[in-house]
Amino acid sequence: MSKFLIASDIHGSAGYCKQLLDAFRLEKADKLLLLGDILYHGPRNPLPAGYAPKEVAEMLGAIKEKIICVRGNCDSEVDRMVLPFPIISDYAAVFADGLTMYLSHGHREVPPLSENDVYITGHTHVPLNEYTGYLHLNPGSVSLPKEDSAHGYILYDGRTFYFKTLDGKVYDKATVPQKRGS
Repeated sequence: MSKFLIASDIHGSAGYCKQLLDAFRLEKADKLLLLGDILYHGPRNPLPAGYAPKEVAEMLGAIKEKIICVRGNCDSEVDRMVLPFPIISDYAAVFADGLTMYLSHGHREVPPLSENDVYITGHTHVPLNEYTGYLHLNPGSVSLPKEDSAHGYILYDGRTFYFKTLDGKVYDKATVPQKRGS
């Protein structure tokens, strides 16, 4: 069984990135799946607490071999040059435990998906757990949550997605049952 920590929208906040990495270590996750907007806060967002993009790049660099990251709308060419792991694609696919998970920041169109797929996006800074022909999840934002949501992430563990605050409290979950004949 695979174990992934899934997070989005760090936006250059060293303080919240440190909390995220502390959670990653505590959860003993195999991989950190990042859904974009890593260093820059963007022109529509306020400056996040502890804004220090260079520190964020260094902290993430310490675990670069464990990171899979897609590009967000605030990830510039310069950001991609500074980060020690690739963020060159708008989409990624992760295959684990019989599931196909498609990762995207969420600012591009939805790719063709089947009813057994899981589509995981960020971008809105608001957690999402809904089924609309496929399971669509969003962990919200690590540093700039919106609509009174918590600073948080999703932990994937054994076909279950746990929505958690940065201090590890579970507030929602989605379980994907085994397909018939699996």
